[in-house]
Amino acid sequence: MKIAVISDIHGNIQALEAVLESIKQENCEKIFCLGDLAMAGPEPSKMIDKIRNLMQETDFTLIQGNTDEMIANCDNQMLHVLRENNPVMANALEADVLEVSEEQKNFLRNLPKTKEITVDGVKILLVHGSPRKNNENIFPDLKIEEVEEMIKDTDANIIFCGHTHVPCGYQTNTNQTVVNTGSVGRPFSEEPKSCYAVMEVDKGTFTVKHNLVDYDVKTASDILAKRGFEGCEKLAAMLLHATSRYPQ
Repeated sequence: MKIAVISDIHGNIQALEAVLESIKQENCEKIFCLGDLAMAGPEPSKMIDKIRNLMQETDFTLIQGNTDEMIANCDNQMLHVLRENNPVMANALEADVLEVSEEQKNFLRNLPKTKEITVDGVKILLVHGSPRKNNENIFPDLKIEEVEEMIKDTDANIIFCGHTHVPCGYQTNTNQTVVNTGSVGRPFSEEPKSCYAVMEVDKGTFTVKHNLVDYDVKTASDILAKRGFEGCEKLAAMLLHATSRYPQ
């Protein structure tokens, strides 16, 4: 069985549609999504509706990302703290909260933070950041001991995460596999390609690969640049060429 694992879509319809076509070509039977559906992207509300439709139409499992939680539970204190550190992202969050309906926020609010699934004898754990926190970073350059500390309370054979928008993978001394899927809608790379993972499971064994996918990045960037909040053009430029995690 093939399973697609996607994360960090961030309102980018063009990117998701290209990835869904790639998933179809891979003949994946299931899709696992690790959250961050909407924030700071071109079309947040439309994306939430699209994901909900996918959950009805396909074998689609979804958990909550940290920015899904932020949109659902945003208050003045959260905006104040975010504005102190990253004013553009604070502006994006404020705009998203206005655009996303209360019913959509309730949907995001009630998503599970993690999920365990067993497929053909393989125990899979889905998290957004790490098993400990939804905003903890699993980057490509960590010491293996740091990764092992993050997952020490888990017994899954493989742990899928996102959040950093940078794909990577680890094989631990406890014989566990950790895979960061990268980002569908906001990749942090000079080459603006969507990234997701494909897992193939067969009688208790598995393989994982990352797929890079071209998409209509110009249209996505143009839509984001026209959203109207202060700094949206900086986020739009990052879709074309991202060399940092946050806009400067």
